[in-house]
Amino acid sequence: MHLRKRFVAIFAALLAFGWAARSGAIPASVQAGAAHSASKMNSALPPGARIDINHASVDELLKAPGMTRTWAGRIVRFRPYRTKLDLIERGVLPSDVYDRIKDSIIAHRDRQ
Repeated sequence: MHLRKRFVAIFAALLAFGWAARSGAIPASVQAGAAHSASKMNSALPPGARIDINHASVDELLKAPGMTRTWAGRIVRFRPYRTKLDLIERGVLPSDVYDRIKDSIIAHRDRQ
């Protein structure tokens, strides 16, 4: 009986949320702000300012859009990399994190 009550409560909450989203109860300014911040996170660094994943410190890696201290620490821990695709191929980062930072990073083999 408790399981049925929980199911009904969850279903009702989902219906209410769907109704609020469709009826415009969520202000357009909030929706626009979310879209703006998402596009801001996807902005890439200029080609000359890309972050070298083989030599950058954790603090330098944090400059990449959407990078967290945890992911930056994993990048440092599993060095060296032949290419930036090694981050996915070796399981250092999941693909969604890689997609956020791929335009901001580069993998130089030697110090330049």
